[in-house]
Amino acid sequence: MTILLLGGNGLLGHNVLKALLQRGHSVHALVRRREALHTEGMPAVERLTVLEGSLLDDDMLAAAAQGCEAIVNCVGVTDMSLLRYEDYLPVNRDLCRRLTQLMEGQGISRLVHTGTANTIGYGSPAAPAAEGAPMQAPFTRSFYAQSKREGEALLLRYAEAHPERHVVVVCPGFMVGAYDTKPSSGALLLAGYRRRLMPVPSGGKSFVAVADAAEAVANALTQGRSGQRYLLTGENLTLKEFYHRQAQVCGYRQRQVTLPDGLLRLAGWLGDGLRWMGIHTQLSTRNVRQLMVREYYDNRRSREELSMSSTPLAQAIADFFAWRGERVLPGNK
Repeated sequence: MTILLLGGNGLLGHNVLKALLQRGHSVHALVRRREALHTEGMPAVERLTVLEGSLLDDDMLAAAAQGCEAIVNCVGVTDMSLLRYEDYLPVNRDLCRRLTQLMEGQGISRLVHTGTANTIGYGSPAAPAAEGAPMQAPFTRSFYAQSKREGEALLLRYAEAHPERHVVVVCPGFMVGAYDTKPSSGALLLAGYRRRLMPVPSGGKSFVAVADAAEAVANALTQGRSGQRYLLTGENLTLKEFYHRQAQVCGYRQRQVTLPDGLLRLAGWLGDGLRWMGIHTQLSTRNVRQLMVREYYDNRRSREELSMSSTPLAQAIADFFAWRGERVLPGNK
């Protein structure tokens, strides 16, 4: 197929681009800056067409979609320092409506949209949550998660009204791996890299190799059920366990110390005051509370219906640091 890829310059987007090219697809990648797209190590780059422009420009979006049979949307505004809910809506919600209009106008029959696991209620170590779990606090107060939930709901309603089209929503957990150019999730890995003492919040996440998530996205173009959400998640670990795993992979010793929840709440209140004064900061009560919950998920549906692989997290950590040129112990992958 010829596929319009949005957000190809991000962590997931780069890996999806690689997966699509490996499968023989042709890709139109719409990015704001051409130099933000890194294609080293990717196959068949002659099948890649890069277009520069804003995805919020309807004419540019229509031009990029010319001749495409499918859309893969990996775009999302994730900046936790933004002060207003409205700052998230043009990309996280309104773009979804514009993509349905683009499908109608250009006869595009397939769409895979990247949501977030935060719109699905998290579980526990004994009972990880599946796709049907309702969204839970503190994510019900997160501007990012709320705006993504609105976008997901819009597309699921569209899929129900248009059974002739194939519309799938994927909901990634915390992705780790190569091509993390900003870095995005890699900032968590770098925060603890080679530190002898690492203070960590009490919460946990569902860590997934980004290559596995990208494989599932590419498969979702022809697999899965239209109108369904799929959790792209992996190993459920506390942050303390994650940093211990990272130290093993990278070959250094580190002591991880769990921060008291009360101290995090105090930092959140301080951040609330700064944000009230108009100062952009990621510190806020709604954000720090996310670090105190264990976001544990069950990816069974994605493994069964999207053929998602299960790469060991140690390999994904090694891939992240190897792509950055850092030393990794081969025997610890």
